[in-house]
Amino acid sequence: MAATATDAADAAPDSISPRRMIAFMAMVFGMFMAILDIQIVSASLSEIQAGLGAGSEEVAWVQTAYLIAEVIMIPLSGILARILSTRVLFACAAAGFTMSSALAATAANIEQMIVYRAIQGFIGGGMIPSVFAAAFTIFPPSKRSMVSPLIGLVATLAPTIGPTIGGYLSHAMSWHWLFLVNVGPGIVVTILTWTYIDFDKPDRSLIDTFDWTGLISMAVFLGSMEYVLEEGNNKDWFSDERIVYGAIAMVIGGVIFFWRAFSAKVPVVDLRAFANRNFAFGSLFSFVMGIGLYGLTYLYPLYLSRVRGYDSLMIGETMFVSGLAMFLTAPVAGRLSAKVDPRMMMAAGFIGFGVGTYMISGLNQDWDFWELLVPQILRGCSLMICMVPINNIALGTLPPERIKNASGLYNLTRNLGGAVGLAIINTLLTQRTDNHYARIVEHVTWSNPKALDWLDTVGSAYTAAGFDGEAVALKKMAGIVSQQAWIMSFIDVFMGLTVLFGILALMTVMIKKPQAVAPADAGH
Repeated sequence: MAATATDAADAAPDSISPRRMIAFMAMVFGMFMAILDIQIVSASLSEIQAGLGAGSEEVAWVQTAYLIAEVIMIPLSGILARILSTRVLFACAAAGFTMSSALAATAANIEQMIVYRAIQGFIGGGMIPSVFAAAFTIFPPSKRSMVSPLIGLVATLAPTIGPTIGGYLSHAMSWHWLFLVNVGPGIVVTILTWTYIDFDKPDRSLIDTFDWTGLISMAVFLGSMEYVLEEGNNKDWFSDERIVYGAIAMVIGGVIFFWRAFSAKVPVVDLRAFANRNFAFGSLFSFVMGIGLYGLTYLYPLYLSRVRGYDSLMIGETMFVSGLAMFLTAPVAGRLSAKVDPRMMMAAGFIGFGVGTYMISGLNQDWDFWELLVPQILRGCSLMICMVPINNIALGTLPPERIKNASGLYNLTRNLGGAVGLAIINTLLTQRTDNHYARIVEHVTWSNPKALDWLDTVGSAYTAAGFDGEAVALKKMAGIVSQQAWIMSFIDVFMGLTVLFGILALMTVMIKKPQAVAPADAGH
């Protein structure tokens, strides 16, 4: 019987069938939507708060609920893909994500919104690791210089341009469109993935040995960890009993989860992938890249809104520079990955990222788009130059049967890096602001003639205009001291990131140069 064209394409070692290419591109777009929705609400929380009549602490859960649910689903997706098949898991995740996005747009109060966002994050998390697994199983090594930049671009570009897209949608239309924008593309992705994915077959026998204890303990462990990291700084850490309870739940859940991971016949998450040296280092680098990726996506808008007074649309327009730099660098990084030692690429990317953060050490209250232009370009280019070889080193040398599980772990490290990084950054900002404020106040006293001259000059101007000049001058002085203390703490955080990425550049020498393994269908 003659082989079909599709079969022939699949059998060719350096080719990929059009059917699988369509399926893969649909999966990539689904992953883009799932990652984008982490940050799409970040610049528009005030609009959602006003629309739902929520408090400032309540509205923060619109983002936190999504993150907690997604973090739980990402490592679970590996075992689910084996039980259900990639086709069923991804198509159902895309359909569920689309429906929950529509539900979020219909939320009448903050409680409904938080529930819908949690559902959206949990279901959407199933799409992210599947793309990485597919890229390293269906594509031959000769094609990875094209595929790896694509998934690296999506993984880094989506959270970077999230504030830009969110700011535009909420300004041009309403906050409802932050979620409605997913509906049309989500339907298309669902249909295409259900129709064209044919990468693997389900293994229903795994249901009989499914580790429910491991699943529940993992959910408690990761969910509690994300909650503690997200809310710890706002609640002054362990002085709040909810954070204490969350930490206790995290420890108990973690102990049970790791016990089951090493004792269960078929664990929910197989941690043996970390025995592979390159996967372990790749995951570590992914963790730190999560700190840089999500940390800067948080820090830049925070500075622009608090110091420069930018609204969400202006912040999005300023942040777009990094996204454009990533987009233009992706094909270059792909070509380099086929010719240059990945360790050299990573070192160059880490150094470039560190140089970009070091340039912020000259920050002051007058910096705007043009002063931030070069650091943002360095950030975008460096992220792409780093991510492509990190993906290849972490996943490119694992045997095909380990890829599904490992891709979930790998993506989890990036998200956890973002959560840990944001917690550390917020804590440092709070502590360093207090320290700098106390230090500045020591010099702004009634015995300082320069301070008195400034108060007299400003106070006289306002008195002449009919105001209480002394009160206005004191208020302005307090505002200037607070602003300077905050800017100095901002600089401290960027210097810390500079040191961190400098250390990563040195650590690249500890990685073995990877030797690619054959794809899943090679050798047939």
